[in-house]
Amino acid sequence: MLKLLSFLSALSISFCAVAQEIKLPAPQTEGGMPLLNAVAARKTTREFSTRPIDAQTLSEILWTAWGLTHDGKHSIPTSQNKQNLKVYVLQADGVWLYNPEKNTIENISKKDVRSILNTQAFVKNAPLHLAFVGSDKKNSPMHAGSAYQNVGLYCASKGLNNVVRGYFDHPALGKELNLKDNEEVIVTQAVGWSK
Repeated sequence: MLKLLSFLSALSISFCAVAQEIKLPAPQTEGGMPLLNAVAARKTTREFSTRPIDAQTLSEILWTAWGLTHDGKHSIPTSQNKQNLKVYVLQADGVWLYNPEKNTIENISKKDVRSILNTQAFVKNAPLHLAFVGSDKKNSPMHAGSAYQNVGLYCASKGLNNVVRGYFDHPALGKELNLKDNEEVIVTQAVGWSK
């Protein structure tokens, strides 16, 4: 009996370590650069500082990508209101899944998997990568495009660099994200401050 309790306790501790959740600060949803200025300023930049993204900025990035706005609606439209997009956060401290309902990130893995994305040297310094995951081959790419466009506009407004990327080992990243059989990584987006 003592061995069973010991095993269950260890299982509980390791589950809690993997299931760690971080509450993000409330995103600032007012102000910033006017929309037309952000559209004009939005650009792809392949140069990043290693400076980490702070929690407030991360909260706002995720909110623009897939957060909840008025009446519990997401910040982007989805075809037939399927709402089947997932946004993963890849940082030095591991892999996290964004939960827009709770404004949290939930730990999937403590492993730094960003090296899977290093198929191009310029991304190795980016402190943050977003992985957009969908389960609908027809519509999920549109949902991901809306999400990464919002993030690109936010980056222009905030003075962050970003680049959207499809050149990486999709199956390897999907495995690290523990995706279901019907899910796939559509695209990733590297985000970071200027050097």
